[in-house]
Amino acid sequence: MKLTPIRAFILIIFLAVLAAIPATGGFLWKGKGEIRLLNRSFPYDFTLRRGLDLQGGLQLVLEADMSDVSSADRPQALDSARAVVERRVDFLGVAEPTVQTSRLGESYRIIVELPGVTNPEEALALLGATAQLDFREGEKLVPTGLTGRDLARSTLEFDSTTGNPQIGLTFTTEGAQKFEEITARNVGKPLAIFLDEEILSAPTVQGRISGGNAVITGEFTLAEARRFVTQLNAGALPTPISVLERRQIGPTLGVQELQKSVVAGLIGLALVVLFMIGNYGRLGILATAALAIYGTLTMAVYKLVPVTLTLSGIAGFILSVGMAVDANVLVFERIKEERRWGKELKTAMELGFGRAWDSIRDANFATLATVSILFNPFNWSFLVTSGMVRGFALTLGLGVLLSLFTGVLVTRTLVRVFYR
Repeated sequence: MKLTPIRAFILIIFLAVLAAIPATGGFLWKGKGEIRLLNRSFPYDFTLRRGLDLQGGLQLVLEADMSDVSSADRPQALDSARAVVERRVDFLGVAEPTVQTSRLGESYRIIVELPGVTNPEEALALLGATAQLDFREGEKLVPTGLTGRDLARSTLEFDSTTGNPQIGLTFTTEGAQKFEEITARNVGKPLAIFLDEEILSAPTVQGRISGGNAVITGEFTLAEARRFVTQLNAGALPTPISVLERRQIGPTLGVQELQKSVVAGLIGLALVVLFMIGNYGRLGILATAALAIYGTLTMAVYKLVPVTLTLSGIAGFILSVGMAVDANVLVFERIKEERRWGKELKTAMELGFGRAWDSIRDANFATLATVSILFNPFNWSFLVTSGMVRGFALTLGLGVLLSLFTGVLVTRTLVRVFYR
């Protein structure tokens, strides 16, 4: 089926209306809630995430105990500890955290910034625990040699009879062999399972267990089971870690500064609109309508991805707005040039969009190449790893992609339908 201008216009309006739901805060303008449909509940969260500089959060200074680590291996141990902490932060679901290392004399530290965290105790319990899994046998609880190093993955499961949470374990090939040998020699005896020197459970072995799978049952809550699974999957810390300092920090910008930034952005947007309408007339009005659709789509994407909005992210968004307008300027100037050469209006419009596309494409692709370097998706150590820089790159990259859609397709459709 051919996509005529009218059909394209209907599709664009449909997308704009659909995007307006998360962009404006959700159903009935509530950012978070659930919809019940066919006796099922569908949760949604359309709240806009903000970074540490806009909403504050928790800052932790962790110190690694290097007393049992040789001097030559301490830098590597600190990097390994940072990697484990980063994985645990990911399980917390914190948006755009910052985890970095610092050395002050013989003090090896990890500085963690968690935007929007309101429960510091939960964060400390997850980040600071060593997560050492250990299986022990006999009345004196003799270590078996089967530890968390033999674990491939851990999953949160539920008992089919009682519904209580339990922890599923899947061992590596070597770990599965160890587990089978241990269960074979302990039939009818208890096999104790410890995590960080605390006993989780001590079930009686009913028989040899092969296949490399096991289940830990115990009297722990859902939150505790989820935390244990997270710690086991993230890995054990290579060195003990203690909390040197913790503080709940407020937004670095402050409410007044944030309001000033918003006002400045609105003034800049108003000037752009006045320039487009004053210079291009009806074409400028259509470009402004396309810009409104761009803003709605962008806000919806920010909430659905979700994107954590920081001051640098706002800068990336404003820059992408400028690029969206720049695409329209290139097209409109090309249309005016074609008209000066004597082309009819319809022909001039089609040639203007077609011939301006090459310049728009090359400019935006060059920007996307820079964005990929700044975002550093593969965590290459020789590139930037700053959370603020990545936030800027993410908002700019999404903005560029959406501006290609609205600056060319949306504007072109509006011009075809309304400009005569």
